[in-house]
Parts: sequence; C-alpha cells; structure tokens
Amino acid sequence: MTDTLVIGSGPNGLAAALTLARAGAQVTVLEAADEIGGGTRTTQPFGEGILVDHCAGFHPMAVGSPALAGLDRYGLQWAWPEIDAAHPLDHAAPALLHRSVEQTAAGLGADARRWRLLFGGPSRAYGKLAADILGPVVHLPRHPLLLGRFGAPTVLPAALLARFFRTEQARALFLGTTAHAMRPLTEVVSSAIGTGILTAGHHDGWPVVVGGTHALTEALAKALLDHGGRIETGVRVTSLDQLPPADAVLLNLSPTAALDLYGDRLPAGTRRSYRRYRYGPAAFKVDFAVEHGVPWRDADLARAGTVHLGGGPAEIIANEKAVASGRMPERPFVLLGQQYVADPSRSRGDVHPVYSYAHVPAGYEGDATEAITAQVERFAPGFRERIVGVHVTAPGQFAAGNTNYVGGDILTGAKSPGALLLGPRPGRNPYRTGARGVYLCSAAAPPGPGAHGMAGYRAAQLAIRDLGLRATV
Repeated sequence: MTDTLVIGSGPNGLAAALTLARAGAQVTVLEAADEIGGGTRTTQPFGEGILVDHCAGFHPMAVGSPALAGLDRYGLQWAWPEIDAAHPLDHAAPALLHRSVEQTAAGLGADARRWRLLFGGPSRAYGKLAADILGPVVHLPRHPLLLGRFGAPTVLPAALLARFFRTEQARALFLGTTAHAMRPLTEVVSSAIGTGILTAGHHDGWPVVVGGTHALTEALAKALLDHGGRIETGVRVTSLDQLPPADAVLLNLSPTAALDLYGDRLPAGTRRSYRRYRYGPAAFKVDFAVEHGVPWRDADLARAGTVHLGGGPAEIIANEKAVASGRMPERPFVLLGQQYVADPSRSRGDVHPVYSYAHVPAGYEGDATEAITAQVERFAPGFRERIVGVHVTAPGQFAAGNTNYVGGDILTGAKSPGALLLGPRPGRNPYRTGARGVYLCSAAAPPGPGAHGMAGYRAAQLAIRDLGLRATV
C-alpha cells in the first residue's frame, strides 16, 4: 500500500486526498484546526438556522470541476439564483449578469453585440476550454486554437479591455467581476481571472451550495472516508519530526508556510522563490442578519446571488489601485452575497444572512464595518434599519484562523502577472517543490483560489504518476 499525507483540509487538500484515495493510495489528512474545510466552512453567528459562508460563497468555476466529480452521491447539491450577479450604479440602471450570454447582452444595450463577441464563443466551448484554463497557464494546450481565442484578450490590463465596451453598465460589470482578483486593474494580464469567471459563469452559472459551502467540504470528506482515507483534526504540523513515513506529502499550505516546514530540505531555487512569494490585499468581512432582506433601490438586485458594490468604472479602478498600494479607500469595493436567494434554507423565517467583504490593504487594522454598511446603504436606502445582527471578520482574524491567509489575504497570494503566468516557482512545475515526493497543492498553485479544488487535483495527479499508480474517478 502506498502511504500519502495531505497537510491542510481546505478544498484543495481534500480534493488532493480524494484523488489519491481513488487511485488506491492510503491517505491521511492532517488539519491544524478543530474543523475541516479551511475557506469552505459555514457558520451560524446569528444563532441556529441562519447559515453564513465563512469565505468561499459563490462557485462559477466549481460546479463543473473534475475534482468534485461524483460528489452528488455524497449529498452535494447546487442551487442557482435567478440573476447570477448585479452591479448597481449611481445614475444608471444596474448591470445584470445572467447565465445566458444572450440574456445578459440584451440588457447591455449598445454593448449587446460586443458582450456576445467576447463571451459567446468561449462560454459555448468552456467544456473543452476548462481542461486548459483550470491548470498552469504555461503548458502544452489540449485545444490550442480555442485557448488562443480565449487567452488573447486576457493579456490586456482589465482597465484597457473594458474600453472595448461603450456603456457604463458593461464596463462596470466586467471590471467588477475582474476585481475579484484583488489586483490593480491597470496591470497586464489583469483581465485573466475576471474573463475566466465570466466565461465559466456563462456556461455553468454562479451557483451556491445547498445548506452552505460546508456541505461541499462534508461531501469531499464522506467520499474520502468511503475510499479508505483518514482525517485527523487539531494536528498543527510545525516539524517534519511529527510526520510518519510517507511515499508522498501534499501541502495545502502557502509557499512561506511550506518553506517554514521544509526549510533546507527544499532546493535552493525553491527556497528563493518561496521566500520572495508575495501576498496581496486583505478582506474585511461583515456578515449581516437582515430582516426582510436588503431594500435595494432597484428591485432586480433582490434576485441576484452576488452584488458588486463598486460604483462606476473609474471608481473601481482607482479603489483597487489604492488598496494594492496600501491605502484604504473611503468607498471600498464590496462583494455582497445573497446566497439565500438561491438557497432559502440559509434563512430563519424572514431574517436573512447577507454576506459581504471589502477589499482593504494587507494587514489592515482599522474597522471597515461602517464603510461597508455605507456602500450597501448607498444603493439600498433604509438598509441600516433592517439590520438585526452584525458579525465581523477582520484581516487579522482571517490570518489567525488560517495560516494560508497571510495578512488577511484570502486568495493565498497576490495574483500579479508573474504569479499568474508562472506560479509560485517560476520556471518549474508549480506543483513540485523540488523535494522528492513533496508537492504544493494550495491556492498559491494554478489555477488559484476557489472551491473548485483543482490545484489539489492537479498536484495529486502528478503524485499519482510519480508513484506509478493508476488514476480513477
């Protein structure tokens, strides 16, 4: 029997463990916390019956992920809102993102043809494109022409590509989605993550997990246990002396945490790369319990699962630049989730959980609660009067609860042009650490953050080949 270890039980760690177990390896997952899941956990800060996702809350790139294949047998269920995402504006109608390219385009007026041109073909071909998108950027593509068609616009700065559109609505919708990467939108390749999210979303929608994102974690864990795997919680690994002998070790850790653990056992080149690895801006999260829901000025927003509160294109660009440079904007970009719109089981009666987080500078020690509340009130007058509960997770709390979230960076690293193109170990396979039998499988490795589990899946596939096992699903 091949013995393998996975350190960290976030979605990548569990996906890696399940992939190894399906191939016949004996797998043990070690988790420092008392609860598995990392960013894919769900809490009840407002009492029983009101479910709040801790971090990952919307899953356009997870629903079709091969890393999660077959989990419906273990209770995983998806639910879709009527409107995937919305972007309100101060002096114009909101931009509405639907799963359908045609329906989205129809609401963008003069930009209908341009939206179809940019996203129509790639989204129809996403079933083929996903194999190339959900992995390292630099690789031998399976579908080179399709990937070239998709990838050509993504090398542009998002602020520049947004000029392809004529209307404020289309530009704001594109930039608001691209801002998920928490990078300056004037950087080259900054269009990549947003374009990927929109393309995947037009193919699969922006679903939520029924019962909270932790239900995805539970499904992964049940499948792993069913394949003979083991999970141990409350085990914080600080020394290699704690680890039993193993044929392979997969690290669902940030590069700096991997360096702290393995030190001189890593090659000099890897040590240099991991030491230079940079983290990005932080998230300041405020969850609200809201009676009767958010009183949006525009009624369509009440049907949207995700709402981007960033104002117009110029405001989004300026604020993302400020945050990346360490300055806190007066009106930060806020990503707001109304998961209960798709999954009513998250609410208790007419009190609904509203998930929100602002992009703030790395290590931010201030209180952004009022700034976030004001951004919601800006587009939903009377919101304050409906709040019956508030729960805050500051950057320091994110970092204390998850060592991968350095400085409150919930993306496990700055998605700079170099990191996007080359990964955490430039010039080398991003999943290999250079130490024999040791692999990096966290969100620092391609394709990056999300509940899709693909970094774990890719790293496990590599380990399976190295171990001479046979991959199965």
